[in-house]
Formats: sequence, structure tokens, C-alpha cells
Amino acid sequence: MRLYNKYILPKVVDWTCRQKSTMNQRIELISLATGNVLEIGVGSGLNLPFYNGDNIKHLTGIDPSVEMWRKRVVDTTTLPFVFNFEKAFAENIPKKNNSFDTVVITYTLCTIPNINKAFKEIRRVLKPHGRLLFCEHGKALNKNIQKWQNRINPFWKRLGGGCNLNRDIPLIIEENGFKITKMQAKYIAGWKIASYNYSGIAEPN
Repeated sequence: MRLYNKYILPKVVDWTCRQKSTMNQRIELISLATGNVLEIGVGSGLNLPFYNGDNIKHLTGIDPSVEMWRKRVVDTTTLPFVFNFEKAFAENIPKKNNSFDTVVITYTLCTIPNINKAFKEIRRVLKPHGRLLFCEHGKALNKNIQKWQNRINPFWKRLGGGCNLNRDIPLIIEENGFKITKMQAKYIAGWKIASYNYSGIAEPN
């Protein structure tokens, strides 16, 4: 599994995250980021072209996978804002308290091992009146789809680098000190078991 995780999994994840349906979700959300921004799980930088340079002062992208970052889709020196990448985990963000106006997380909450610790870190580095922008796949509303998500999840998680099909994204966000102020929940194009999508904005309580 070590060679798979290092060489094959990054390609699979990158290909999956490039699908048109997920890219459309990114475009809609990312332009809302403002000020000093942190993106958790920046991966290969698929979100980078969609940030509005007029609204952003500085963008920091963190990811534990340097292999994913090496597949980046843009030349970061041409971006219309200051950008830096750091290898880091969501559970241990190497930034000071109240550093960011916006935290962005897309298709990453499904894989974070210690989700509660990660949210403590997000709250710590986010300013009191900052915003969390999120776009994630997760637990479907349809009970039959939920059953299949639960059945398949143990195998999917192993092959997908820790990705969970059945996390209740809104519940996780709200149980960790945030209030969701705007959200869309719907199926996007793709395999139904992995394509129920939550996208929106949350603020610290």
C-alpha cells in the first residue's frame, strides 16, 4: 500500500477531483474568498485559478501530500496575489491565532483522520468574524443510498487514502462551533454513492 499511496493514489485523487461536476462546484464557491485566505487540502491547486485576485491579499495552501502538490495545475508565480504552499496537516496548522479572514476546504473533510481536532485548529486560526467556505461530498439523504455508503465505506476508505463516503458534513461543521449561514445540498453528476454534495458558508459561533 505504501507504493500505491505514494505513486498511484495521487493520480487517482487528482483525476477524480478534476471532473466537470466538481470543478463547477469549485468555481461557484472559491470566488467568495476574501482577505487573508487559508486553503486546507490544496492538493494539486485545482482551486487556484478561481480565486478573485481583487478580493485576496494573500493565500496560503496547506496539504500533507507533497506528491499531490507536485502535480499543480498552475504556475503560482503568475497568480494575481501572493501565494505560499506549506506541507502541513489540518490537525496542526502552523499559523498564529486569528490569522485568516477566510478558510477554504473542498473535498478534504472526507479524509481528515481527526476531524474534531482539525476544526479546533480552523477556529483557532480563523478571525472571530471570518468565514469558512466548504464544498464536500458526504452522507446522502436517501436512506437506500446511505445503506450502500455504509457498506462500501470500509473498502473505499482503504483504497481512497482515507476518504469516507458517509460523513454528515453539516452536522460535523455545526458540532464543531460553526453556524452554517448558506448551503446547497444536492446530487452532482457522477456515481450517486459518492456524489451527494454539500457546498456553503459557515461562521464561528
